[in-house]
Amino acid sequence: MKHTIIEDVRKTTPLIHHLTNQVVINLSANGLLSFGAAPVMGKAEEEAADMAANADGVLLNIGTLTSWELPAMIRAGQAANENGIPVLLDPVGVAATPFRTNAVKSILENVKPTVIKGNAGELAHIAGIPWETRGVDSIGDGHADDIATKISDIYQTTALVTGQTDIISSHGSMVSNQTGHPLLSQVTGAGCLLGSVLTACLTTDDTLENQVLTAVEFYGLAAEYAAKRSDVNGSGTFLPHFIDALSFDPAELERT
Repeated sequence: MKHTIIEDVRKTTPLIHHLTNQVVINLSANGLLSFGAAPVMGKAEEEAADMAANADGVLLNIGTLTSWELPAMIRAGQAANENGIPVLLDPVGVAATPFRTNAVKSILENVKPTVIKGNAGELAHIAGIPWETRGVDSIGDGHADDIATKISDIYQTTALVTGQTDIISSHGSMVSNQTGHPLLSQVTGAGCLLGSVLTACLTTDDTLENQVLTAVEFYGLAAEYAAKRSDVNGSGTFLPHFIDALSFDPAELERT
């Protein structure tokens, strides 16, 4: 983890344009504010390109995608590409239905993501690797390194496969992260908020590998810190302490 990446985010307060799912809007906004960046939510096709062009990063998350939102995502992604603004694609539940599969295919045909982030089942589906999924959940996380490598190679991007061990493949190199806590899996939208934090880190002046690794390691350490509190008894008491921990100095989290 490079502390300077987090310091840079907090110095510049990058504006992250979210085209994200209805379930996580509040969590994503509050978590990103705690981390040190600024969220803006805008799904209207009429403003998507303008909003993206004036942002510092763009997050495309298909968790509750509707047919009218897809053109807005494509326009936002294209505007970001044209202006050198990083784009993160989170293909939530892409394997669940043909609609989601075709939507992600359309996004990838029209937008070049800086990072594609998802669990093993989601990214395996995009890569054409057989994998068992249930709804938006992946069953198992074996061979995640192969999935990450294939996604990175096919789309010439950086791939993040999230799981008990996070795998990052970026233009021929691979690193992993094992920070985190099981309580994250009991909070709806925890993975989506990671996408927000990661997009903020992509706005800094560092390598993609360092940006992604720093985001996932910091996020996992914040979860570990919150979970260790004596007044945390489950996901309900964990969440507010986790949001708080996202604002902490990384050195403090590393000491716990």
